[in-house]
Amino acid sequence: MRAGLSRARGALARAAQEHAASPPGRLRALRSAFLDAHTDAVYAELTAGRTRGLRLPELAAAAEGAFPGLVPTAAELAADRALEQARKAGHEIDLGIFFRHVLRSPLSGGHLIDTLLRPTERALDLLPGFAAVGRADLGSVRLERRDGVARLTLCRDDCLNAEDERQVDDMETAVDLALLDPAVELCLLRGGEMTHPRYAGKRVFSAGINLKSLHAGDISLVGFLLRRELGYLHKIWRGVRVDDGVSWYSPTRAKPWVAAVDTFAIGGGMQLLLVVDHVLAASDAYLSLPAAQEGIIPGVANFRLPRYTGPRLARRIILEGHRIRATDPEARLVVDEVHSPGELDLAVERSLDRLRGPAVAANRKMLNAAEEDVDAFRRYMAEFALEQAVRLYSVDVIGKVGRFSTRATPSPD
Repeated sequence: MRAGLSRARGALARAAQEHAASPPGRLRALRSAFLDAHTDAVYAELTAGRTRGLRLPELAAAAEGAFPGLVPTAAELAADRALEQARKAGHEIDLGIFFRHVLRSPLSGGHLIDTLLRPTERALDLLPGFAAVGRADLGSVRLERRDGVARLTLCRDDCLNAEDERQVDDMETAVDLALLDPAVELCLLRGGEMTHPRYAGKRVFSAGINLKSLHAGDISLVGFLLRRELGYLHKIWRGVRVDDGVSWYSPTRAKPWVAAVDTFAIGGGMQLLLVVDHVLAASDAYLSLPAAQEGIIPGVANFRLPRYTGPRLARRIILEGHRIRATDPEARLVVDEVHSPGELDLAVERSLDRLRGPAVAANRKMLNAAEEDVDAFRRYMAEFALEQAVRLYSVDVIGKVGRFSTRATPSPD
């Protein structure tokens, strides 16, 4: 595996055939050894010397064709995708090995990070229409531009805004549109009104990952867990990349973000609060990151949360499932303002007015650059790619998500 690339490529292909029916550990060790030696050469070949930007699924597909045995085949992944999580063979772990090595490389990983900051094709197709009318209904997210504010409303009332791959796609599209539209000055994230009997007529921010979808096998490493962190969340933080040959000043377009939390921000909902500039919460709301209790890793929260709360409280929240009420003193570490539910609407509008101004975006850019180094983020995501893939197929995770197999709507409790 550590010979020249040509010899190693052939050896890897032969090993994949020889070990096809064997336990996966041996082949995974060989894949890791191959990538230890050849990651940058592999990535350069797949991307024509880093002149082409391939998104995660495109990169994996290209690797399958050019380097047989390096990643699972499309047929293997499709067969797994049709099964419940407990019955899958776990081929995504091999994708985790591949993406871990790519992201660990400053050269290849840096190029991939930049590629994933570019707007999606869906957003580019919708941009002229949104710019003209200021509205877009993406399905699980409604987007409206009003008075220079892009208002993103999470509206999955069937599952209390619990995220699945559909919502990740809709959110990335909405974030792209908001950042690309020159008429948008700043952006607001808020949950819409629910129809769930327990929360009927109330706004809910987010119930986190959709555990029913996870049990059903519909939460994938590439389409959800990696795309979410490297896509719309990173774009909110760093901006959308526009390589138009004209933007000499900066290749990214970034804007201030406000989030308003009604009822609760669980899991991925709380993760969202760590990438915005101003957070408001209703006095009856709460925040939590129960991923460790579910058996998985709460995205980039392990990387970002200690900056807000300090390491001791971050460990209590992530490792022990400590829940924070909006009225708790420690909530002020992650929430800027707390208001009664009846006063939250007005408080949101006041906060938006304060974040207007031509110098706000520039200062935000410099604050974010000082707070989070992109290479540190890349290194974290490299380890996350494999650790989360392994966690997805752990016995404890499969047992816990099995509780949601027949439940119509995930319960925040």
